[in-house]
Formats: sequence, C-alpha cells, structure tokens
Amino acid sequence: MKAHRVIAMLAALLAVVVLGACGSDDSESSGDTAGGSTATATATAQPSPAVGETVGPAGEKATPTSELELTPEEIEKIKSGNHTAALVWHQSSDFVNAVSRGAKDQFAELGIDVVAETQANFDAGKQKSDIETVMAKRPDALLSLPVDPTATASAYRGAVEAGANLVLLSNVPSGFVQGKDYVTVVTDDLFEMGHQAADALAAAIGGKGKVAYFFHDAEYYVTNQRDEAFKQTIEQNYPDIEIVAEQGIADPAKAEEQANAILVKNPDLDGIYVTFSQPPAEGVLSALRNAGNTKTKMVSLDLDEVLAIDMAKGGNTAALIADRAYELGQAMAKSAAYGILGKEAPEFLVAPVITVTKDNLEAGYQESLNEAPPKAVLDALG
Repeated sequence: MKAHRVIAMLAALLAVVVLGACGSDDSESSGDTAGGSTATATATAQPSPAVGETVGPAGEKATPTSELELTPEEIEKIKSGNHTAALVWHQSSDFVNAVSRGAKDQFAELGIDVVAETQANFDAGKQKSDIETVMAKRPDALLSLPVDPTATASAYRGAVEAGANLVLLSNVPSGFVQGKDYVTVVTDDLFEMGHQAADALAAAIGGKGKVAYFFHDAEYYVTNQRDEAFKQTIEQNYPDIEIVAEQGIADPAKAEEQANAILVKNPDLDGIYVTFSQPPAEGVLSALRNAGNTKTKMVSLDLDEVLAIDMAKGGNTAALIADRAYELGQAMAKSAAYGILGKEAPEFLVAPVITVTKDNLEAGYQESLNEAPPKAVLDALG
C-alpha cells in the first residue's frame, strides 16, 4: 500500500504503506542510452543524513511499532476474555492483504477471533454500511482505514459508542481524538520513505544529474510528508542533483499524459521520482517506454508488480521504497489489545521502511508483504 487524492483516493496509496531503518541497498542502472547520454553503472544506496522526521496528522511524535509490548499476564488476560475483532478496509490489494494477514496472525496469538472482514473499494457509502453491518456482531476491536474522514465519521462514531476499540491505519475520522475516540493510528515512517527514495535515486544516477519530481497534488499528510522528504533530501544532501521539473499529480490516472509533456521538455533527464507506484508510476514508466527512453532511472514508493518486473529486467525502475505491511497489521492488532485492556497506547505508531532493488527484490517482498513475489516477478528475475 498503495493512493490518496480527494480523500477517497487518498487511501489507495497505502497501498501502501513503510519504513524505519536507514539501511543500505544495491541499486542497478542500465547502460542503455537515450538522447545520447549514458546511464550510470551499478551503485550502492548509502544513507545520507536525515533532514527531518515523521509526525502524525496532528503533529504527533512518532513511536516505532517495535515499542508495543504486552506482558505475559496481559496476554493471558486477553486470551481468557473471548474477545472478537472486525477488519473494515478501504480496498483489496496486496498491501491490504498483507496488513490483514499480519493482524489476523497477531489476533490468533492473542486468542481474539476475527468475525468479519470487508473492503469498500474506495466507496465511502459502502464503508459506512460495512461498519454498521459488522457492528451487528458487536466486535471488541475494529481495525480500519477511513476512505473519507468526513463522510464516514458518523459511522465510526457509532462503532465507538457501541464499545468497539478503534485502531486506525493512516487516516483519522474528522473530529476524533486519540485516547478518547480511537486507540491509536498506525502508518509508515513517512519521512524516512522519502529520504530513502532520494538516496536510492541518487545512487542510481551516480550522485549527479537532472531529475523530475512528480508529487501528489492533494492535502494528505501521508503523501505530503513522503514527497517533501524526497525533495528536501535531494536539495540538502545532493548538491550535484538538480530538480529541473516539478509536476503535481491530482488525478493519478493522468500521470502518463503529464509525464509525456515533461519528457518532451526534458529529454535528457537522468532520474524521476514518482509519489507512489500504482497507477502514477506505472503511467510514468509507460511514458518512458513510449519515448524509447531506456536511460532515465525512476524511483517510486510501494511494491508494485509492473514496476517490480521492469526492475527485475533491468529497466527504468531502479528502486521501490516499501513499508512493512505485515508488521503494520501486527501492530494494529496489538494496539487493539491495548484498547481492550484499557492500557494507554502511543498516539502515533510507525513501522520500518525498506529499499527494494533488483538485488534484494525477492527478499524485499518477504520482508514487506510476508510472501513471495508474484510468479511473473520471479520469472523476470530468472
């Protein structure tokens, strides 16, 4: 996970979700040419100095998901309570499936029975109906990502008043207060995602050159922080890299059209950053292919099969910065236990981030989604 646009689309991005360690990874770049220039050879992405940090939607200080702890006594108390949970998601995707698996596995360890799981396909009306339907089962915990924080707020309010301990993924219903209306919000280490994206692109182009910056043109703290982190890292840590074109993406479906225009004006780009993978980065990749451009290297956020295949084949995609989606689900389930116990939870939790390149593509899928890459990706890797 993984987009977020008019807030209904804001959720898709997560599809994305994630973070933390400033580890180093290998990035490869093709030696093919376009417009007479040559791409840089294989380089290793070394972590540059951090120029900021992730904060929550209301400026909350981030706490690593690794700090969540339940004592043996607390676990036994939860297990003996015959508690139940429901998962009300915004969509169905590889990201959401991984979050869901992580939550279910953690709930199973705690003896909490998952009695319902829904996905709203980015339809706020359906999500409201889903919440009302699952609450008929009276779950003790409700895990969810609101499609539209305003339109769905009344339904979430009803769930809380009915006794559900609400744990949120990345988005908070309008007017809700942590510790009173919901247990906590869990998301990616947002600034670190953008930071690692900048380091990966710099490595792919040899630390110098001209790049284009495709950012999410909407007010949403998840994508805004990730995008800004990339830009700040490039501007402050890489003086030999120049951002020569900036393009806001309001409608992800139009990214290919916007990329076509950027490439016409800047045929000699060394690199491109795209705010998230599906569909905007896929659109940018299509524009590069249509232009016969095999030189410009691209970095985006969130694992995506199309981009992963391109990366495996040594194409334009140099790296994908991914969240640990499975770990997000585990953290959400553990936070739900905090709520059931009446134990104070951190107000804003973030999970670690990983940089995925061709060299660690198979391991990256396991680390992020807790599953093997799709067969097509494995085939592309050979």
